[in-house]
Amino acid sequence: MSYSSNGNRPKLSEKGLLTPDNCVVAFIDHQPQMLFGTSNFDRQSIINNTVALGKAARVFDVPVVLTTVETNSFSGQMWPQLRAVFPGREPIERSSMNSWDDKNFVAAIEKTGRKKIVLAGLWTETCVALPTVQAVHDGYEIYVAEDCCGDVSQLAHDNAMKRVVQAGAKPVTSLSTMLEWQRDWAHKETYDAVMDIVKNHYGAYGIGVEYAYTMVHGAPATKFPEYALQAAAATAHK
Repeated sequence: MSYSSNGNRPKLSEKGLLTPDNCVVAFIDHQPQMLFGTSNFDRQSIINNTVALGKAARVFDVPVVLTTVETNSFSGQMWPQLRAVFPGREPIERSSMNSWDDKNFVAAIEKTGRKKIVLAGLWTETCVALPTVQAVHDGYEIYVAEDCCGDVSQLAHDNAMKRVVQAGAKPVTSLSTMLEWQRDWAHKETYDAVMDIVKNHYGAYGIGVEYAYTMVHGAPATKFPEYALQAAAATAHK
């Protein structure tokens, strides 16, 4: 069995599929103002799925490019939930709606040497569709993680997805991407980390895993970090 370049997991066959060794993940404009304007999909679910995809990229050591637009003048900081998955990583700041117009973003993608991009962002009709169309034109394969995207209306999102599919992109989800990277439950190097993401982020699937572990296999219940109350901030009185 051959192993990945970092030697921590088996190398998977490609044949048209995503592997941890052939793709890069791009997170585009997961910022407060962009989420405020999203109305076609549950906003908390978008946060949940985006964070799950970020964690999966960490588990499988997939290169990640983070980027934001007009942070200080309009959109706000990248969500702290996503920043926490990539501590110390600063997003590439842009003024352009289309990331493919930004030389620093394109350079970061090119630096990975990978021609498949798993792309997620807000909003679908601009920040996802525009770079997708142009990246496909430049010879890249784009996989749009649709459950990590959203738009100002259902029509806007649906039309954007039609447009990117017509351009040649493939729609995927955060979960389908992670499972495509795992591919085989016998790959124990990443199994526990994948199950941790499932139990934290994937609802009924995660609860089903917990039930099977404890009730069928007799494993101890999963222990999550205990909730700690936040101390009230000290207030200076004059």
